[in-house]
Amino acid sequence: MRIDLVVPCFNEEDNVDEFVKVCSSVFDESEFSYRLIMVDDGSNDATFSHLTDLAHKNPCVEVIQFSRNFGKEAAMIAGLEASSGEYSAIIDADLQQRPEDALAMLRILVQSEGEYDCVAAYQEKRKESWLITKMKGMFYSIFAKAARSQAIPHASDFRVFTATVRDAIISLPESYRFSKGIFAWVGFRVKPYAYVPSDRLQGESKWSLSSLIRYAFEGILSFTTLPLRFVTYLGAVTSIGALLYAFITVLQILVFGKDVPGYASTLVVVLLLGGAQLLSIGILGEYLARVYMEGKQRPLYIVRSRVCSEVSDE
Repeated sequence: MRIDLVVPCFNEEDNVDEFVKVCSSVFDESEFSYRLIMVDDGSNDATFSHLTDLAHKNPCVEVIQFSRNFGKEAAMIAGLEASSGEYSAIIDADLQQRPEDALAMLRILVQSEGEYDCVAAYQEKRKESWLITKMKGMFYSIFAKAARSQAIPHASDFRVFTATVRDAIISLPESYRFSKGIFAWVGFRVKPYAYVPSDRLQGESKWSLSSLIRYAFEGILSFTTLPLRFVTYLGAVTSIGALLYAFITVLQILVFGKDVPGYASTLVVVLLLGGAQLLSIGILGEYLARVYMEGKQRPLYIVRSRVCSEVSDE
């Protein structure tokens, strides 16, 4: 049996050599054959040069180079489309996600004898700041309820799964891909696997707080209609509030004979309604923009080159 490990790489020149070395030492001693599908996501450092050297020396390494940076989601789907083993895995190149854990996850999947289709790693104890940890927890909770999915809390893209799951992931045609939502949507039987991430080998994480917020926003828009429902609820609440205010105003004038000043109240109402309308238009525009981009039917990525080993693996 063979496992194909899909490894998205973006500016990982300091990590890929050690990553391949560790993977080789782990899987060469295992009962499984393996292949490393390294996807260079338009790196602007020497990542591709390092990957090319590795592919020429190691028969288990295959390299896919993008024409530009298309993002991790595109890199993952490109690797999965190139995968043909009985099992596939997604793992990062910075060695925070250890190949030893990938092997353990694979063994769990094989030994389950069909009981599970996927093993998904999650961080039992996160190393991020309290704020980021709480924000991620809130996101997973909101996403699970909004998308009506069984997404595993704090699960990453670090997974090992069967060819059947891989084919299901590849079959989904959308351009705006959110891997955590996609894995939850296709279903199958998933075994959670708790792991402790290692420290990043070299370099810094590509994920800042702003990029995480943007990623969460994309996930909500890509997989739920919650923002649209929010607009509906906002409109209903605003209408009810306006009717109540109108009733109170009429009551004060006709019953109590009070002189109701109009300038301040009118200004507040106008600003409130204007803000609600702009917010609604903005949310509708986000969904309309996605429909527009999906209608173009552009490819998720463009391959500049592929590199395989010059050494026979016989």
